[in-house]
Amino acid sequence: MSSLTSDASGHNGPDQSTSNDAAEPQEQAPELIHLDAPREGVPLVIATESGLQRAADALAAGTGPVAIDAERASGFRYGQRAFLVQLRREGAGTWLIDPEPFGDLGLLNDSLRGVEWILHAATQDLPCLSELGMWPDKLFDTELAARLAGMPRVGLAAVIESLLGFTLAKEHSAADWSTRPLPEPWLRYAALDVEVLVELREALIAKLQDAGKLDYALEEFEAVRTAPPSPPRVDPWRRTSGLHQIRDRRQLAAVRELWTEREALAAKRDVAPGRLIPDSAVVAAAKAMPATVPQLLETHGFHGRAAQREAPRWLRCIAIARNQTELPPLHLPTNAPPPPRSWADKDPAAAARLQTVRPRLATLAEQLDMPVENLLTPDYLRRTAWRPPEPITEQAVDAALEELGARSWQRRLTAGLLAEAYANPEPLAVKEREEKPKDTSDDGARTSVRRRSSSGTVAGAAAPSAPAAATATSVGAASGTIRRRRRERRSPA
Repeated sequence: MSSLTSDASGHNGPDQSTSNDAAEPQEQAPELIHLDAPREGVPLVIATESGLQRAADALAAGTGPVAIDAERASGFRYGQRAFLVQLRREGAGTWLIDPEPFGDLGLLNDSLRGVEWILHAATQDLPCLSELGMWPDKLFDTELAARLAGMPRVGLAAVIESLLGFTLAKEHSAADWSTRPLPEPWLRYAALDVEVLVELREALIAKLQDAGKLDYALEEFEAVRTAPPSPPRVDPWRRTSGLHQIRDRRQLAAVRELWTEREALAAKRDVAPGRLIPDSAVVAAAKAMPATVPQLLETHGFHGRAAQREAPRWLRCIAIARNQTELPPLHLPTNAPPPPRSWADKDPAAAARLQTVRPRLATLAEQLDMPVENLLTPDYLRRTAWRPPEPITEQAVDAALEELGARSWQRRLTAGLLAEAYANPEPLAVKEREEKPKDTSDDGARTSVRRRSSSGTVAGAAAPSAPAAATATSVGAASGTIRRRRRERRSPA
């Protein structure tokens, strides 16, 4: 690339040091190349109908997959809409689109029918692209691919550096992309986000093929692409940060009124709600329940750009809550299992199942070289461990996982392991029932891969029982399948 510049890395020429001739030569890491400008220069921002038509025509005439990214103004504007869309395709170059002047970008979507989209962390950008009338017919997620490939860092800059040898600056990732006109350095940054996504896709495909995991990735991509929209959240105000501090239902009603009023005002002014008053101020005012404006403004922790200017508005919310007769419950009913830290007291049998299956699943994830949460969604693990199907068989567990949403590759690798652990749990460790600290915050959402001892057992665990040994055989069989598939290099679907 003509626009790439190399970082300085010391002197050139032979090493003049007087080291021992017998010393082993040290391999030098390849010199990284700083990606500082798009290869064709920084494109102009398209903000007219004629420009949008030119972009659509060029992208339709291009070849291969299209790299796509979107920039939002999170923390500055209301909602999560896109303020810039970047696209790059072989033969078409890079295009920067300002969505604000257009009702939607359906014209671009039509030009990309049947074309694979490459996005990094697609679940972040697909919702705002959907609002613009854009949705892929086929998807490749480079962030998800990097996770399944076992890469330790999966941010875009880190993956590009590891696989392609380029460094990529990310200093404008949290910028206010609703700014107009957008500064040239921001546009350069935005264009670079799609500059090498096509090459990155190829490198990740090769890495996944070598590991025998390309089929897993393709299935995951399709699951992301076809996932239905999330249903509206019940009582979205309950996501207020710090809500756990509220222990009184009337104070909870005050949080609800303050949150709802803040949301309406933020939408009207097109500003992020937290820029009016932060969540901490909402909670502080609800806990204090002041009766006058001076009391409100003197409340410790009540602050924000609109704290004083809109003080009468916030005080009215508190007055409404004070006079309400129907107060919200402190907790909503749920069908989710309780936090795992309480299982030993609530259901020791379920606690034993979870204690048995977690290290075995972690061992399998370690052998497959992927995060355990990608091998099986933690919520699916907790739900099946809390209330396993009856009778506990591999087929029944497989059906339960499928109903929850587990993909077929996940079920093939884990259903038998889960069934064995649930049917033959090891005795619940005493420390799980008596010695666990009361203030632990482990909710089981993440299970770390434990280091294995030299004997092959999980460090700190008892020697495996006969059922555990049988499970180890099944884990080994799964690993053998992976090794065989690594030898069978495949082309992408």
